[in-house]
Amino acid sequence: MNIFFKEEQRFSQWWLWLIMIGLGNIPIFGIYKQFILGEKFGNNPMSDLGLIIFSIFIFGIIILFWFMRLKTEINNNKIHVSFFPFVNKDILWTDVKSAKVIKYGFVGYGIRIGMAHGTVYNTSGNKGLSLELFSGKKYIIGTQKDAELERVLKKVTTKHELKSEAY
Repeated sequence: MNIFFKEEQRFSQWWLWLIMIGLGNIPIFGIYKQFILGEKFGNNPMSDLGLIIFSIFIFGIIILFWFMRLKTEINNNKIHVSFFPFVNKDILWTDVKSAKVIKYGFVGYGIRIGMAHGTVYNTSGNKGLSLELFSGKKYIIGTQKDAELERVLKKVTTKHELKSEAY
């Protein structure tokens, strides 16, 4: 099975990672102050166990963002979307009523459910593959390769006789 389109995206915004680094410094400073210097961290300090749990939680969030990936693969039979570690979905072309590359307003990053566009998978930008299924479900899969996706979409939608438009 030939893959016509493949894209992998990550959260690469500098300001997001600046926030993550700042967030990661809070438990590091707290652990240093409370465990190394032997002083309590703040006016109303956490217990040692609470600080450890808080630190694990914060670093867990940072690690999660580091490993999150939005992968899109399109072949003759399906669209495969993986937003690791949350979503691993195949959408068959036979289930697709219409497909088009669109430019949409800012909807936020990550997975957005229940928006006007249906479920949105996005790591950055405002362009994506808009899908409407015969079941009525709608999806947008964000892309940074909109021109390439548009070419592939024309090829696939012609074969499957789908409605397709450019943004």
